[in-house]
Amino acid sequence: MKIKNGWIEGVQSLISPNFDERPLNCEPSLIVVHCISLPPGEFGGNGINQLFTNNLSADEHPYFKKIHHLKVSSHVLIRRNGEIIQYVSFLDRAWHAGKSIYKGQESCNDYSIGIELEGTEEVAYTTKQYNQLSRVIKMLLESYPSLSPKHITGHSDIAPGRKTDPGPSFDWDHLFSSINHSGASA
Repeated sequence: MKIKNGWIEGVQSLISPNFDERPLNCEPSLIVVHCISLPPGEFGGNGINQLFTNNLSADEHPYFKKIHHLKVSSHVLIRRNGEIIQYVSFLDRAWHAGKSIYKGQESCNDYSIGIELEGTEEVAYTTKQYNQLSRVIKMLLESYPSLSPKHITGHSDIAPGRKTDPGPSFDWDHLFSSINHSGASA
């Protein structure tokens, strides 16, 4: 796998309409790890794809009535089986962070890359997910000099009190050891 023109070659692309251009002269400098499952706690369905492409039916599941109107996206989703789906070019601003702040800088969507893991805060992520997440992050670090392993964090860290993902089930030590960057921390 490699990144070309903001897209990972060789993975499924499912274009989300929920993106726009980054602010002028704004390079990605933060990676934000999230988790998502739709319906909550269920894996393998099409709900995430439908949400990120504005095709989620309010009638398909009671929970969807609460969220079907949202206009959200992420750059990438890594499913439980390791499958990667890309929704937004890394060169563009995906709508994943919402109201957020990182080290004093607000509006994290402007300068971050959002990576969703199919999962919940309480269920351990799979080895395949960690392997793919490590591969994606290594590619991003190689492709975008403005990124650093010191600036990889969770959604809960940029939106405390509002978000809890990727949660206590996410093994940050495992991630950082797998990308071979000592001294990096969440």
